[in-house]
Amino acid sequence: MRNFVIIILVLLSLVVFSTKIVFWTAPNPLQEQFWKPLIEEWNNNHPNAQIDWKTIPAAGSSEEAILTAVAAGSAPDFCTNIFSGFAAQLAEQGIIVPLDEEFGKEFFDLVEVRKMKNIIEGWKLNGHYYVFPIYSNPILMWWRKDKLQELGFDRPPRTYSDIYEIAKKYANPPDRYAMQVVQGRNWWDRWFDFITYYYAASSGKSYIDTKRYRAIFNDEYGKAVANFIYTMFKNKWTAVEMGNQFSLSSGKALGVLQGPWSINWAKNTYPEVYENLWISPPPVPDNYKGESVKTFADTKGLVVFSSSKHKKEIFEFIKWVFSDPRNDVRWIELTKMPPAREDLITNPLFKKFMDEDPYFAAYAKEVGNAVPPALITNTIDVQDAMTTYLIEPLMYLKSKPEDALKRCVKEINKILY
Repeated sequence: MRNFVIIILVLLSLVVFSTKIVFWTAPNPLQEQFWKPLIEEWNNNHPNAQIDWKTIPAAGSSEEAILTAVAAGSAPDFCTNIFSGFAAQLAEQGIIVPLDEEFGKEFFDLVEVRKMKNIIEGWKLNGHYYVFPIYSNPILMWWRKDKLQELGFDRPPRTYSDIYEIAKKYANPPDRYAMQVVQGRNWWDRWFDFITYYYAASSGKSYIDTKRYRAIFNDEYGKAVANFIYTMFKNKWTAVEMGNQFSLSSGKALGVLQGPWSINWAKNTYPEVYENLWISPPPVPDNYKGESVKTFADTKGLVVFSSSKHKKEIFEFIKWVFSDPRNDVRWIELTKMPPAREDLITNPLFKKFMDEDPYFAAYAKEVGNAVPPALITNTIDVQDAMTTYLIEPLMYLKSKPEDALKRCVKEINKILY
């Protein structure tokens, strides 16, 4: 009886004195499958540092849900699904900690172990690193290989003129268009059209000068991109609304920008399209001289909140997960999104994905050419302005390309000042 009472008291003490660490991750079923067994294993082996895991609450966006929680004093201890611009906003307000300052050499050791020394530089803000990148998704073009071959093309188009040539042969509005040029009207859609095209045209030059804090895309590269978008709409080689969630499936369009998260979805939903794809870098101006092409990186990472009282335990968990490359292997198996690693092509652990899945290989090979968004605190306002003053005037032919660019840069600079 006495031994039984002692055991009960010990168990109760563990419950009373154990640390409860609140962790939020992206509300994505595949990512949930990744985190669930890891957290269960951690909790089974760390009774004094229990992780209370939840997905980011439903809201208009993850950013809205997190800011609401911060304002209410109910922010998590750490969280994933943070893009660089939102991280800049949180860092400016002191909501998240600089990881290099908080964890010092241990942070840099983990960066080295996970082979992300160069990748992490794209996340540097005011001399510090506030985010631990988890994945980096290059945005690439998907082309209907079968239909292009029927038109007599033996490779995917590379330049704007290549696309114009395809359009002349294929486009027949309102039934068929050459490609889906513009993604939509949401602020985040600008990542997947104008900003991607701009990175490709400019070899990765930022569209915002983050030192002077002003828009700088009213240059030769921005003009080339704006002219491309305008030309496609003027000739009705693209359309504002494609009328289909996946325009390639119906042949409504022959090309569209996509991220690697669409690989599994297309395989399961549109197998006939999945079997007939060319995946290539974004198109570039005709005078582009480089061999490789830069693109936009849809990249998200993990942050630690300043309000947390469990920073040491959090970093132990982060190290435990990301120092083991087998966890990145499992991430690829589940999500098809490239981890933020520089050894995807050279590490034998990832070789099977490169050999067995040419689509994943196409994305993995471009991780080094993928550039994160500009680290600014007002990303949403800036990209809403891109929609209002640049994309919509070009789509509806309400403004000449150079005039739209000039107006857009002027309006964005009002926001940035």
